[in-house]
Amino acid sequence: MGKIDKEMDTKFPNDKIRLLANIVYTSQWIRGNFEKSIKPYKLSSPQFNVLRILRGAGEWLNMNQVRERMVEKSPNTTRLCDKLIEKELIERRRCDEDRRVVFLQISEGGLKLLADIDKTNDGSQMKFIENITEKEAKMMSDLIDKLRG
Repeated sequence: MGKIDKEMDTKFPNDKIRLLANIVYTSQWIRGNFEKSIKPYKLSSPQFNVLRILRGAGEWLNMNQVRERMVEKSPNTTRLCDKLIEKELIERRRCDEDRRVVFLQISEGGLKLLADIDKTNDGSQMKFIENITEKEAKMMSDLIDKLRG
């Protein structure tokens, strides 16, 4: 991947428009690389995100807590979790006081799958991150945070 002007074969009216196009374009490029890395595990990016959230929590979370922590907000979180339950990667239980509230927790199978991904995924699809230093990564992250206000 090179300069965004060449990648998109266009000339931008100003650097702010160029930046916005670059962020969107690069976001899709990163997503494609990431999806290639998890494809062998038959997981979508949002499914992987749910598994990581539940592993990190280490306890039961309600569906709203999972939805709030997702990188990509999904209106179909229930259906997404149903698929993970079918694959026996997460467990579900209903709240005793309010049956509408659903709690989720990663299963042993989900923990094993993430451990396998951590072990076998050499990160080759994501090696591009090594092109920047820790200092540059912090600066870029801070600028993106600033952009969101």
